[in-house]
Amino acid sequence: MSRSSSLEDIPDQCKDLFTQDGVLLKACLGRPVTDLNSIGMLCIVQNPDQTKSIEWRPNDLITIDSDAQDQEWAVVNTIGITMSFAKGRRQRTLSGNITSDYATARARIIKISLDELKTFRVTRNNQQMQFSTKPGVWQTTFYFQHGNAEIFVAYLKNHIKTAKTRHDRNTYVVVEPNIESQVLNRSFAELDIFTENTTDVVWNLMSNLRQRPYETTMEAFSKLTDIVYYGNEGMNGKRDVSEEVADLLTKSMSAIEDSTTLTRTDEYEVISVKPTLPPRPSIPRGTPLSTEKWDGLQDTEGRVTEVEGVKQLIFRGGVAHSIRQSVWKYLLDYHPWHMTHAELRALTKKRTEEYFSMKLQWRSMTEGQEARFSEYRDRKSLVEKDVNRTDRTHPFYAGDNNPNLVILQDILMTYVMYNFDLGYVQGMSDILAPLLLLLGNEVDSFWCFVGFMDKIASNFDMDQAGMKLQLVQLQQLLLFASPELAQHLAQKDSGNMYFCFRWLLVWFKREFSYRDIMRLWEVLWTELPCANFHLLICVAILDAEKDILISKDYGFTEILKHVNDLSMCLDVDKILSTAEGIYHQVVSAPHLTDQIRVILGLPTLNISTSTHSESEQASTSKVENGTDRNERNMFGQDMDEGTLEYNGIQISIVTKTVWALLA
Repeated sequence: MSRSSSLEDIPDQCKDLFTQDGVLLKACLGRPVTDLNSIGMLCIVQNPDQTKSIEWRPNDLITIDSDAQDQEWAVVNTIGITMSFAKGRRQRTLSGNITSDYATARARIIKISLDELKTFRVTRNNQQMQFSTKPGVWQTTFYFQHGNAEIFVAYLKNHIKTAKTRHDRNTYVVVEPNIESQVLNRSFAELDIFTENTTDVVWNLMSNLRQRPYETTMEAFSKLTDIVYYGNEGMNGKRDVSEEVADLLTKSMSAIEDSTTLTRTDEYEVISVKPTLPPRPSIPRGTPLSTEKWDGLQDTEGRVTEVEGVKQLIFRGGVAHSIRQSVWKYLLDYHPWHMTHAELRALTKKRTEEYFSMKLQWRSMTEGQEARFSEYRDRKSLVEKDVNRTDRTHPFYAGDNNPNLVILQDILMTYVMYNFDLGYVQGMSDILAPLLLLLGNEVDSFWCFVGFMDKIASNFDMDQAGMKLQLVQLQQLLLFASPELAQHLAQKDSGNMYFCFRWLLVWFKREFSYRDIMRLWEVLWTELPCANFHLLICVAILDAEKDILISKDYGFTEILKHVNDLSMCLDVDKILSTAEGIYHQVVSAPHLTDQIRVILGLPTLNISTSTHSESEQASTSKVENGTDRNERNMFGQDMDEGTLEYNGIQISIVTKTVWALLA
């Protein structure tokens, strides 16, 4: 483990591949005690020399000052993304914008090269992570405040091969990489036939092979064939290298065969084509939960007896409008499912008293107090501005001196007192407006708003960690479910998914009518059929627009405009059906990765259990004896001799020479 020696290079030349906010430094050998218990950001970065590292950066090195602004809260431009949240003069952490003096701060950044990393382990319910570059010594310990170390592990596994140890299922050993790519890299470097960076060429070949095995094989082979046959004629004065090509190919192939554990025949090597998703099922929507069904699912005292059954019915068809006022209070955790009618009346009385007590706190504040309370004053000013421009075209909020706007403002100001750490952030008024319209009661609307905010509070974090994580997860889901579209977006500088920012921030509130957003929200509140189903809603919308985005070759600006123009033009039932179909399509895929499993809240393949089947133990033994479990074809199947298809999917065969080039 080493500290960064050139921090001034980080923002310009190093590339963040993944960032995780809210990570506490608990222990680090050789660090001053004053540096411990500092909160920062744990990153996976690609260095200028193409090596990769883990970096931890303290938050106080990456703060920016946010001055008051009046522009809209979500503006995307061709340079990047500008997201204006709560206005004021508070310091806010913003990943990727490092304004501290790196010359004096370099010693505070911890850097662990992935080439040096030997082991790591995750403990304390996925909240603590330790790293070691020397056997038996844990040099660093980090604490994940939000308990999401498993997400960091899932992304880390994209860059290193790991195996769990037999004696401790929480400890991972980094498996030494095969030398095939190193041999190929050296061969190309010696040959000096590429004008591009040799390492880039090698990794591009390996990456493209996974996605376009046939085309990549032919492209690479034809490139070398041109050089072999034409020598220095027509090759910009390069020497005749045909003999060197043959010699290097022979050396490369020999070295690869010596190092690999894959089974080969005398004449051929088996390569699987890129796995495809199973067919997407067409799942029709059901009928809304009716008054009769709702009443039938409660006992004589009012307890809801079949909670999961109710949620299933709501997920399938939503809720009849006549009972939404009642059902939403349960879905938003205002009314507990197990309470009787009498208990709910007592709870409502208690919550009413609490609400008006908090409301009195800010209503009784004097002008002098406000003058000396800048944070409160700034939040109040922001609430007033946002309320005056929230859904003013809707009859419920239209016109001057509208009393509903007064109630909207009172609820938001009371929420400031309820949760002052979060306070008010632009976009919250969009969340509250449909609730107040439906419930029509100030107290009920407030407590339902509290329940909704508890579900999406991370959307409004000042460091934007929650939003950044969701955008990364959406990118990964789209790449798995619709790789062609994901690749197109990446080529058009839109792979970061920033154009979906508004969708995620306020849960599609600005994309649907009031009638449709109510139907969508109540389905999402069931948290069925998986975690992060709202991300699959995004995938479903983008999948429906795929042909237009690709056929018209839309660039960044056109993609942004097209997505914004979808507002009020979307069919909520069709999108819900498509999203559910995509879910079943994804989870049925034989090549489903742990990364996607984590996003959807599914058990990962490497989850430890109290007992293991014989096959699992045999597989574990195989890893610990030096054979990596990841050395399988793309369908998760061992590369046994003679295997030419998987579930009827044809597998390509190429000669050993070409495999030596592309292994």
